Amino acid sequence: MANHASAEKRLRQSERRRLHNKYYAKTTRNAIRALRNTTDKAAATEAAPKVYAMIDKLVKIGVIHKNKASNLKSGLAVYINKLS
Repeated sequence: MANHASAEKRLRQSERRRLHNKYYAKTTRNAIRALRNTTDKAAATEAAPKVYAMIDKLVKIGVIHKNKASNLKSGLAVYINKLS
């Protein structure tokens, strides 16, 4: 357990940030899952920019690595292009 005031503050901050990051990561994962479950190409093409923006925001706030984001966006693009 924390023995100093600064360590207690650090615990509070990291918990608050963890919950914040968890919320955005889970929301993005749900959006990716919804896009991958779409069978209509028009709907998928329309939703893609919003999901890409969510992924980019995760990179910007440091939740995921930029290479992982690139892999996710590439996989989604491949999936959308395969739809007919």
